[in-house]
Amino acid sequence: MTPVVQLLRDLVALPSVNPVFLPAGDVRAGEHRVADFLIATAAKAGLSVETREVFLGRSNIFARLTPSGPVKRRIVLAPHMDTVGGDNLDKLLNPEIRNGRLYGRGACDTKGCVAAMLTAVMDTARSAQRPQETEIIFIGLIDEEVQQSGSRAVAASGFEADLAIVGEPTQLKVITAHKGDVWLWLETTGKAAHGARPELGDNAIHRMAKVVDLLETKYAQSLKKRKNPLLGHGTVNVGTIQGGFQSNIVPAHCTISIDRRTLPGETESSVRRELAAFFKQHGVKVKLAKGKGVPCLALETNHKLPLVQAAVNAVESPDETHRRRLFLRCRRTRTRRHSQCRVRPR
Repeated sequence: MTPVVQLLRDLVALPSVNPVFLPAGDVRAGEHRVADFLIATAAKAGLSVETREVFLGRSNIFARLTPSGPVKRRIVLAPHMDTVGGDNLDKLLNPEIRNGRLYGRGACDTKGCVAAMLTAVMDTARSAQRPQETEIIFIGLIDEEVQQSGSRAVAASGFEADLAIVGEPTQLKVITAHKGDVWLWLETTGKAAHGARPELGDNAIHRMAKVVDLLETKYAQSLKKRKNPLLGHGTVNVGTIQGGFQSNIVPAHCTISIDRRTLPGETESSVRRELAAFFKQHGVKVKLAKGKGVPCLALETNHKLPLVQAAVNAVESPDETHRRRLFLRCRRTRTRRHSQCRVRPR
């Protein structure tokens, strides 16, 4: 078993479930076990390690590899340490290797990235080819699965780097753009009445049913008309619905929560304005209530930046390079033979 696989096994076996997904007091909640383990592992490899507390008992960790000369460039590797929960969680915390894959809670999202990134930094620290001018910092982040409090704390501190590589499942591709996320709660109001005389009331759930139908059909279709070259179009999902309190009472209130994935340039304010205009156009009365509380904007990095191009070139396999060249040749020749080429650029 390679060192990186062993490290991943050890990490998966350590519970680090975001506290939001577990009952209060559950001993499996929080990232502190993984953080303590990573601190000890990084220090043993000769890295300079520090912690920065975000919440009580929940800290980001910084493992720093200093160059042999003055720092002229800083590269950050930033995976997160928390995971979601899950049914039969104790079994999920028992890593298993089957058919060349390791299975367990967080193995992909993102303890696999934690293991790979930290191993790379530690191997570099032990090698004779220590960077001369580039400082490399591994940052283990807390709370990515809920409000991204760990990364927000790093940004708020004024921390800067020339390149940040965020560990997420991407099928080993360099991804330079990411959709944003707006959560909104929508409310409809009606009038309560006894179920024996429903005509005396105004059913808020029925009002909301129209809202849900419009969101999942006409609004979702309208989003497909605006596309980003890398991300495609925005989306909307109605995730929860709550209304009424017993069957023989006409419900006076109904609430849904929606998840609106945004493109670069869209904000929560612009989404609210768009939805308000959309519902007004269709003659529907609905209140746009609270939101998620923290901004989660879409991101897009200029893929032409030198360090981004270096990252792309570093991970591109010879086979992928061949496929790219084949596609370009297909486009240039446009012969009948090449018109059958199925290769497409990413």
